[in-house]
Amino acid sequence: MAESAKPLMLIAIDDSEHSFYALEWTLDHLFAPGSTHPFKLGIIHARASPASALGVAGVGSGDFLNSLISDMKKSATKTVEKAKEMCATKKVEIVLVEVMEGDPRNVMPEAVDKHKAVLLVLGSHGYGAVKRAVLGSVSDFCAHHANCSVMIVKRPTKPAAK
Repeated sequence: MAESAKPLMLIAIDDSEHSFYALEWTLDHLFAPGSTHPFKLGIIHARASPASALGVAGVGSGDFLNSLISDMKKSATKTVEKAKEMCATKKVEIVLVEVMEGDPRNVMPEAVDKHKAVLLVLGSHGYGAVKRAVLGSVSDFCAHHANCSVMIVKRPTKPAAK
């Protein structure tokens, strides 16, 4: 199948170890060297908006807000560069890399629609029921709202038996 005819798989990343585990697992299992992989790869990162980081829009001085925005952009760039480096190390070409601003719960389904992705891959933070109820689960929300299949990669709690 020609590369351009392959469907797009999006991997959602943030700066967590769970996110990078999901990326590594996907690269190792679906993009193994020497294998014919069925997807084009895209990486999506949701950067929080300055208003959400402040808690209330418009709070803070102009200098503080500019500094906050600059720090958020640097953090997003660092996260995306780490993901690109992991892909390059595994000799996997990335078709799409995008940073979108907003809540990941909304950004990921929007990215799926925008890019017509057929699969969205997310890492699981492994929250229990209480934390999930309080903090919410991006992967759970995406599983119910993304217009494609969603794969949630969980980090094993103990090493797999050989």
